[in-house]
Amino acid sequence: MTTTAPPAHIAMFSIAAHGHVNPSLEVIRELVARGHRVSYAVPASFAEKVAETGATPVVYTSTLPTDDDPDAWGTELIDNIEPFLNDAVQALPQLAEAFDKDRPDLVLHDITAYPAPVLAHTWGVPALSLWPNLVPWEGYEEEVAEPMFAELKASPRGKAYYARFEAWLAGHGVDTHPDRLIARPRRALVLIPKALQPQADLVDESVYTFVGACQGERAQQDGWQRPADAEKVVLVSLGSSFTKLPGFYRDCVEAFAGLPGWHVVLQIGKFVDPAELGALPSNVEVHSWVPQLAILRQADAFVTHAGAGGSQEGLATATPMVAVPQAVDQFGNADMLQSLGVARHLPMAEVTPERLREDMLALLADPEVARRARDVQESMAREGGTARAADLIEAELARS
Repeated sequence: MTTTAPPAHIAMFSIAAHGHVNPSLEVIRELVARGHRVSYAVPASFAEKVAETGATPVVYTSTLPTDDDPDAWGTELIDNIEPFLNDAVQALPQLAEAFDKDRPDLVLHDITAYPAPVLAHTWGVPALSLWPNLVPWEGYEEEVAEPMFAELKASPRGKAYYARFEAWLAGHGVDTHPDRLIARPRRALVLIPKALQPQADLVDESVYTFVGACQGERAQQDGWQRPADAEKVVLVSLGSSFTKLPGFYRDCVEAFAGLPGWHVVLQIGKFVDPAELGALPSNVEVHSWVPQLAILRQADAFVTHAGAGGSQEGLATATPMVAVPQAVDQFGNADMLQSLGVARHLPMAEVTPERLREDMLALLADPEVARRARDVQESMAREGGTARAADLIEAELARS
């Protein structure tokens, strides 16, 4: 049941990345529908997508690499994290000026938006994190973070990074260690199903509330129809960033297109020319982008990179998955999907047409997979999704 709250001004902050903007959009759309005024700070490339929710884009200039250039993130851990601090330092004055005469009542922010909690502290308003992937559990720092960051923190470049980060925070009156600024928020809504969370029983749910997939009706996802003669439909998608893999897509065509009655939908991203795939049979369609959720609602199978968005959409539609992770949290998500009994984790190094076909046919032939998928789908529905997220945001407004 939705709550009733007086109209308020809410500011949302994110970066120019599909995996960070998309999970928040239906929540923002719902808040606008309830009468709240939402200002959404985002780089220009996502302004139109934000405006479609009814929010007002507040455009700022970012220095972060984008989905168009995933190689720009470098190869070392410090290469992956340093750009966020650099971007935050240069973005904060832009954002402070943009909101100077229009302060919000509440700040919402993605985990990558370092300026947001700093601005909330400056303005004296509460901040609520909209978390798009797995969260830390009690003991996470000791088990995962400390071993991962130990070498970096001992290096000259790592020491300089932390010294600069701490000085930046202190200069704005924020007495918080950089590692805790985002990872240990006062309050967070987790926009993934609890089923995807490792060590879920050790998560502090007074801080992190799982609301599950916030998908809405997705009117913009309409427009794809399952072919009438298709006995099985398989969607292949590796998301928006790590998609420059024409050989992988050719393997998928070889794996599935020859199966009687199968129809294959390939999303190949913007880095692959369809001509690289060669001549394709009539039961294969190729697109740089597809309305993924609309297809999954009609599909029988899903080959995914196991990003947070794709994983939860596969779970929400009870679609068996072969997970072929490419980067960051996708490896852990693939393991979680496999442990739920609804997917198989297939490392990219082991991909062959025969292995893809074998794994997918085994999943579809097992009635236990279908049963487990339905169980997870039902548990996700009980988490509340978009409406519950909006209720909790309004409750935060009421408290403030």
